[in-house]
Amino acid sequence: MFIIVGLLLAAVAFGAVILISSLGGGGGGLGGPSTPVIIAKQAIPLRHQIVASDLEVAHAAVNGNGTLNNTYGSINDVINKISEINISKGTMLTSDMLATDINVIPSGAAPAYLPLAKGYVAMTIPTGEQVGVAGHISVGDYITVIASAQVTIFATTGQQQSAPRVVSKTVFTNLRIIGLGPASAGVQPANGGGSSTTTTGAAQTGLTSSLTVEVTQCDAEFLTWFLNNTQVRYTLESYRDYATSPTDNGDAKCRLITDAHGVSNAVVDQAFSFSKL
Repeated sequence: MFIIVGLLLAAVAFGAVILISSLGGGGGGLGGPSTPVIIAKQAIPLRHQIVASDLEVAHAAVNGNGTLNNTYGSINDVINKISEINISKGTMLTSDMLATDINVIPSGAAPAYLPLAKGYVAMTIPTGEQVGVAGHISVGDYITVIASAQVTIFATTGQQQSAPRVVSKTVFTNLRIIGLGPASAGVQPANGGGSSTTTTGAAQTGLTSSLTVEVTQCDAEFLTWFLNNTQVRYTLESYRDYATSPTDNGDAKCRLITDAHGVSNAVVDQAFSFSKL
């Protein structure tokens, strides 16, 4: 009789262990609702601009004096931010690990390559206070490019118009900023708070003088033409309108660098229709 009772108690205890394990292991799942957090799916090096493939969602529960206030709940909140430290695989990401501008991060261990998607190239374009939105453009932002030109530049004959007509047109959208040079001022921390940080030093004062953008080689040719032949201005897109960072070149006409064959006035007008406005 005692043997039978003992076997029944052992079976009940074993079932309880299985139940607790299914609820989260060791009772951890019984501490209350869990919160989604973002962890590193793979090791993330210092000064790396984060993409979706670096991340995954996990769930965490906090007991006692713990807090998740400086964590991220969505992968979209982390994409394009830049790691301030080397982050190990499986580490929960917090706002004090990340920045929105690479210029505020020490460059001693910078990677030997820029964060370019396949089929893209980096190109540096000039900027200034009025051209570049008064220095508000930072790494990870997206900009548009407006070009202004007299349509006579596209004329195929020698005839001149009595009153030259000037056309302003948006020629590029969603150009991703992957670098600034050489100055950086008033950059926003990754946690999105109201304060900003300003770098110091002789090489880090004043407004940014150049922007490095990610483009196809064909678009780099067009952009070079516009910089040489028109007046160019940039606008800064709202972060709510940012495109997803590309992982591959989606331009069927310019997948490879060798697909770029040069541009002329006529080619530019055909592509952007300045003379038809």
